[in-house]
Amino acid sequence: NYQGNQGTPVDTIKKMLLDLYDKVPKTCIIRQAGSTGYGEALIKTAFNLDISEIETMAHYEAANYFLPGVESIIDIGGQDMKYIRIKDGAVYSIMLNEACSSGCGSFIETLAKSLNISIEEFVSLAVSSKSPIDLGSRCTVFMNSKIKQTQKEGRPLGDIFAGLSYSVIRNAIQKVMKIRDVSTLGEKIVVQGGTFLNNAVLKAFENITEKEVIRPDIAGLMGAYGVALIGLKNYLEFEDQDIETTMLTKEEIENMKVKTTHSRCQGCENHCALTINLFGKKSFISGNRCERGSGNNGSYSMLPNMYQWKYERLFSYESKDGPRGEIGIPRVLNIYENYPLWHTILTKLGFKVVLSDHSTRGLYEMGIESMPSESVCFPAKLVHGHMMNLLSKGVKTIFYPCIMYEEKEFENADNQYNCPIVQSYSEAIKLNVEELEKQKIKYINPFLPLEEKELIKKILELDCFQEYHFTKNEVKEAVKEGMKEQKRFKQDVREKGEEFLKYTIEHDEKAIVLAGRPYHLDKEVNHGIDTMIQSLGLVVLTEDSICHLSKLETRMRVVNQWSYHARIFHACDVVSQYDNLELVNLNSF
Repeated sequence: NYQGNQGTPVDTIKKMLLDLYDKVPKTCIIRQAGSTGYGEALIKTAFNLDISEIETMAHYEAANYFLPGVESIIDIGGQDMKYIRIKDGAVYSIMLNEACSSGCGSFIETLAKSLNISIEEFVSLAVSSKSPIDLGSRCTVFMNSKIKQTQKEGRPLGDIFAGLSYSVIRNAIQKVMKIRDVSTLGEKIVVQGGTFLNNAVLKAFENITEKEVIRPDIAGLMGAYGVALIGLKNYLEFEDQDIETTMLTKEEIENMKVKTTHSRCQGCENHCALTINLFGKKSFISGNRCERGSGNNGSYSMLPNMYQWKYERLFSYESKDGPRGEIGIPRVLNIYENYPLWHTILTKLGFKVVLSDHSTRGLYEMGIESMPSESVCFPAKLVHGHMMNLLSKGVKTIFYPCIMYEEKEFENADNQYNCPIVQSYSEAIKLNVEELEKQKIKYINPFLPLEEKELIKKILELDCFQEYHFTKNEVKEAVKEGMKEQKRFKQDVREKGEEFLKYTIEHDEKAIVLAGRPYHLDKEVNHGIDTMIQSLGLVVLTEDSICHLSKLETRMRVVNQWSYHARIFHACDVVSQYDNLELVNLNSF
């Protein structure tokens, strides 16, 4: 059964299954039932199916059945495209269309309807065209304008339709598959998806690539067919047990009641928008970024998560009232690297440190008006909100230093720069957050060289805090204690990393080293990816918790001058030493 879900997938599948039960002989035994696609988990839960499989693997199973040893799978559906590259019998890479495009079946269908022409007529006119029009590979809006223009010029519909078919394929090759040499497709190619049932599109693909491809006659049903094959394998594995499907019976489906409600998760500051589907005593929750939203806090929530541990350790410092009043620090950018240092120095000098709150969407929106650039990275944009948050706390003095160099952690590194934004965004804040001047805030943002401890002391004493008349000895002791605490913090991170790595190995678990910059600890920046990984039954490590275990001694073939990148290079070396470690690198650009 090939049809759209009409916006209500459960109701659509319900009607389809009731129709199926009416048509199959009473002697028929259904052994396995499964789902795949965007709503696979929802449908599996609703109808108590036996299996579900991720769409990519279902497509691979089907394609490999029709063409054993398949090397490339190109899927063009009604609304999206996929290019799956197979290498050594496994999925090697997946490419998806990232924006609206002319290359999806729904556009062809809409155009045909607007001209009151059936798809069959479209195909017939297109394949008989002698002079296809070059329509390029524009997005749908501009493509529509181009087609209207060619109609005004009196071009035959067949030439327009043929040109559109070529456009679909060029769009797929250039913008989705992003290949320059079609030989990389290999020789065993399967094309599928409802759009490829259009012979004009199929012919355009073979003409452009100069390759003969396989298009199964169930091209629009390949995902479903792949799941059926997986179900068959499962049945054959336990054939002697005479298993039957767990899918709801006809009577249970007829009496099935579905209730849908909406809510906000209160498990953390993300407050995910949840859609709750109730099927009798069962429920399916979507919209959650981690297991808290689904209420499924299984044993995997007990697995080590270095992101959670490090965040709590980093901001665990308490501040009591100090004789020199309050001083605010925004919880942003390089503060995630050096907060132990600054908190200790300022506390030692007699200040009560006030930290801005945890990042939230609302906090981010507080600073929108003062953002000078749309193109700067999101973590930098967050700084504006944190500044406004500190001002809302009544803080009259704010300390936010500029740091050009970090501590050099590896001898074979070429340098230890911070990125330009981290180095100097404090200056951008001073120039753009007008409230600092309006509220007469004392804004202390010196350029401090962490590698020159004596110079730090002089800058703090003679520049930053001159009005407080600190003695040289006071500043010296404060900086000394701060450096010790910073070193202690980094050592704690490394020891905990070794502990979590040991746990991973001893318990035969798998771990993801979730690498990135220090500010990726921020939940609003990392979108809860660490807890999502943890919910999949994986230990979560950080690059700085294991990079010291690296055996890299020689200089690398890349310019290794960025402080945080150096850690990632060394963490990659550690990952390469263990079969049960993988690395995922986050960025926010």
